[in-house]
Amino acid sequence: MANDHYFSASPSSELRERQVQVTLAGRQLTLATAAGVFSPDGVDRGTKVLLGSVPPPAPTGALLDVGCGWGPIAITMALESPDAQVWGVDVNERVLGLARANAAAAGTPNVTVGLPDEVPADLRFRTIWSNPPIRVGKDELHGILLTWLPRLEVGGDAWLVVSKDLGGDSLQRWMSDTLGADYTVARASTDKGFRVIRVHRAA
Repeated sequence: MANDHYFSASPSSELRERQVQVTLAGRQLTLATAAGVFSPDGVDRGTKVLLGSVPPPAPTGALLDVGCGWGPIAITMALESPDAQVWGVDVNERVLGLARANAAAAGTPNVTVGLPDEVPADLRFRTIWSNPPIRVGKDELHGILLTWLPRLEVGGDAWLVVSKDLGGDSLQRWMSDTLGADYTVARASTDKGFRVIRVHRAA
């Protein structure tokens, strides 16, 4: 799997699906992961920090998980906001299949999982949560964030978790400098070497 990354569109490694026990939104769930995906052994530390520190997502409207992987963030949003429409986007075909199956297993029919281009272009989001794919490289990461953060509704919030060692502070500065006066970018918390960054689109 030397040339096979979790952000590859079509992982070439053998599927090797496995079941993991996780707790999301206070519920114990059995979900599926596999080789060739990010954090196949369970919920990773960064995602745990994010889920443990952010306020509840908006109760209604459209919510978004950028880089959804096998689905823990999107499923948590859906469990906490059952009347909302939750979107999970990723480029990895393997995780999209896993995330769809996991959303069904978790009893969250309000989750829609797909490629970025499958999200309606006019859709705006009240809440965005993301453990973004830092290792895709700076230019690619900036492109991802500039695709989705401007799609926040006015008054909406995005919450991102980024390792301090992988450039969390510099990413915060870049977003503050790039997004413009309509956005407020601030570090909300630090835990276990991770920065949780809030991006608020001002009313």
